[in-house]
Amino acid sequence: MSTLLIRNVTLNGCTTNILVSGNRFASLNADAAAQADEVYDASGQALVPSFFNTHTHASMTLLRGYADDLALFPWLNDHIWPFEAKMKAQDIYAGAKLAALEMIRSGTTWFCDMYWMAEETVRAVAEAGIRATVGVTLMDNLGEAEIKRQLDFLAGWKDPTNGRIRLAVAPHAVYTAGADLLVRCAQAARENGQTLTLHVSETEQEVADCIKAHGMSPVRWLDHLGVLDGNVIAAHVVHVDEEEADILKERGVWIAHNPCSNMKLSSGIFASDMLMKKGCRLTLGTDGTASNNNLDMREEMKFAALLAKTRYCSETLPAEEVMRWATRNGALAAGLDAGVIREGSLADGIFLDLENERLVPNFNLVSNWVYAADTRAIKSVLCDGRFVMKDGVVEGAEETIARARESVKAILSR
Repeated sequence: MSTLLIRNVTLNGCTTNILVSGNRFASLNADAAAQADEVYDASGQALVPSFFNTHTHASMTLLRGYADDLALFPWLNDHIWPFEAKMKAQDIYAGAKLAALEMIRSGTTWFCDMYWMAEETVRAVAEAGIRATVGVTLMDNLGEAEIKRQLDFLAGWKDPTNGRIRLAVAPHAVYTAGADLLVRCAQAARENGQTLTLHVSETEQEVADCIKAHGMSPVRWLDHLGVLDGNVIAAHVVHVDEEEADILKERGVWIAHNPCSNMKLSSGIFASDMLMKKGCRLTLGTDGTASNNNLDMREEMKFAALLAKTRYCSETLPAEEVMRWATRNGALAAGLDAGVIREGSLADGIFLDLENERLVPNFNLVSNWVYAADTRAIKSVLCDGRFVMKDGVVEGAEETIARARESVKAILSR
């Protein structure tokens, strides 16, 4: 079992030495002379939990800046889906590799994905050294043969990385997956011990269409079908009332708030205060780069907090709470003992450069990290006990960027 000694690092305001054994934090107060396979001098750096992004579409990095400033349904129907129809396996892989690079550089060590050709995203994540729950997207228009093939793939899944990658059952939304498919997906997720993730109540139109079709809102419809459970990550959940919040709380559903995407697509303002008071389980996601346009979870923390204050009051959603959504809560939604720096937990974390001008003065590091800093403050990133970025360097970055550019060029020529 490999070991890593992190010397002279700031943790919770104090300087200490941290020993990592295998993929877990073994000691947060180690001897500076302790023997280890690798030693990292973190003088002038603070260690904080890494980010856990509970909703994104990784390979949409190839659509960054494509068809901006449109409403959700024209954006999807007239631009995004026609572009995606031209994407091949190598493009999905190239986009996922680019996403992994961006996430590493911005401090994310796990993400919950929803996209096509899940095998390609799995391959990209395995090579990048980070974690993911990769959604296998299911819609009625795939046809029965393809739906069955994907459900069989989910049932037979074996992780090639010894614990870093899992699959999720991902029916897209109530407007693309009918009752039969939603029920089959929920059953598959429970039988396989997998996460189920889908878009829920993202727009007013989605809610109105669901009421027209089924006589009830998306949350009530999903609950009526028996879909909602503690293994569900529901993305967006913008347009819900208090009764629906009670349902989500009672079922133990994890909610993925995507503030930047919601603002960009004019989907609405998340009811942070109401959902917190109801005791709902809240996390943060970025959504895809076609509707954000980046995968920067630190930005999501700031925008989530400021949006909540705009809707309610200045005391709503303080820095410590929104950081918990982005770290510990996301890790719990992933089923991981991570998102916190403590002995025995998985060794994922971000090293912040305390000499970065946006972290000076340092009255409150969490407040600075949420409201003041940007990703330039990230010096190194640890995932599963090893560096995926060390002193600003990510292996293979140039190749990853070149491959993404080539894929976009190829797609546009088809």
